[in-house]
Amino acid sequence: MIDEGDFRVGDVLSVACPFTVTRVEQGVTWDYVSLRWPWWEIDSDNEFAHWNGIVALGVGSGGGIASEVEPELFQTDPPPEQLKAGDICRVGVPPTVVHVTAVDHHNPPLETPWLPHPTQSVTVLRRGLSYREFPDASHLDGSGYTIHPGDGIPFTFELLMLPYASLQVGDEVADIVGRAWRFDGPWDWIAFDGEPAGEGPAWPLVLLTRAGTPCSAEEAEAVAATTASGSHQETVRDWMALTEASPTP
Repeated sequence: MIDEGDFRVGDVLSVACPFTVTRVEQGVTWDYVSLRWPWWEIDSDNEFAHWNGIVALGVGSGGGIASEVEPELFQTDPPPEQLKAGDICRVGVPPTVVHVTAVDHHNPPLETPWLPHPTQSVTVLRRGLSYREFPDASHLDGSGYTIHPGDGIPFTFELLMLPYASLQVGDEVADIVGRAWRFDGPWDWIAFDGEPAGEGPAWPLVLLTRAGTPCSAEEAEAVAATTASGSHQETVRDWMALTEASPTP
């Protein structure tokens, strides 16, 4: 399992939510199925926005919960084509492989018309999708499907892969061929020589600085150990095998 504060861009996860009994409200259209949301509470003190307790989930052309690129994680049981207003059904997320494309923290929490207010946004794409495939899709924010861990929906997350687990954003390293790099994420490397990144840093790596200061011996040993075998390109291939997606926009 993964702690709710530990998400990073590039993470490969299996996300799930237990199916929970609810009721269909306002019927089912070609585009949406409207459900009484079983997890959030109405924020009656919100002066700027109001919510009626109903969430509309997108319905794809085949009748299931999906859009043309299937970003929707939630599903109903039975499926939408078998439902009408007033029916009792279940809603949840079966175990689904996703990869993280963005992580945002909110302090203070987001002002939403429901409770609890989100303190974190994690944007994900399900297996087989790269966000560059739909940069203008109106139902997405440009990088995937956003969920809010800790907002009352009982998501569970299993970490399947964490590329460069021993590195932190902003770390500066030297590679085996003498190039210096800044790590801005597993697929976002900046070479200090100004030359194109090419195939990325050549392993093994030597950690030079962390948070702008010289690293400790323990931190350096961890980076050296995790990059002693394999390569950047092998990491990319393993990630692509899990996600069936491109790691770059």
